[in-house]
Amino acid sequence: MTKILVVQGMGLDLRGKTQIEVFGPMTLADYNRHVEAYAKEQGVEVEIVQSNVAADVIAKLKAVSGKVDAAIFNPGGFTKGHPELAAAIAAAPFPTVEVHISNPAARGTQSDMAPSCKSAIAGFGVAGYRLALLGIKELLSAR
Repeated sequence: MTKILVVQGMGLDLRGKTQIEVFGPMTLADYNRHVEAYAKEQGVEVEIVQSNVAADVIAKLKAVSGKVDAAIFNPGGFTKGHPELAAAIAAAPFPTVEVHISNPAARGTQSDMAPSCKSAIAGFGVAGYRLALLGIKELLSAR
C-alpha cells in the first residue's frame, strides 16, 4: 500500500484559534480527520506529524527515507526563511507536494519551500490535501 507522510508545519497547531479570517475555523485535528478520510478514499496510508521546530521536521524526513513513497507538507510558518528545511525536502528520495489552505501569494508571500517540492497546491482549503493525494497517486503510477 502506498504510504505518505503528511507534515503539518509551524503554527498549524493554532489553526481554528488564530487568523480565522485567513484560514477559517477548522482546527489541526479537523484537518487531520479530513486527511485521514481522503487517504482512506484513495486507498493510501498516511502518517501525520506536526512540528513547530524545523530540525524536527528535517529529522523526520530523514527517518522515513525508504519507508514512505511521498510526502505532503503544509509548511505554515516555515513558508519563508528556512533554507535548511528546503534543502532537506530537495534531498529527500521521494516527491513532496506543498499544500496551503489559503493562497500565500494573495497575501504577497512566495514560498521558499515550493522550489524544493514536486508541486504546490494553494487556496483550496482542506480539499488541497485531497488534491495532493490524488496528484501523488498519479505521480507514483507514472513511474
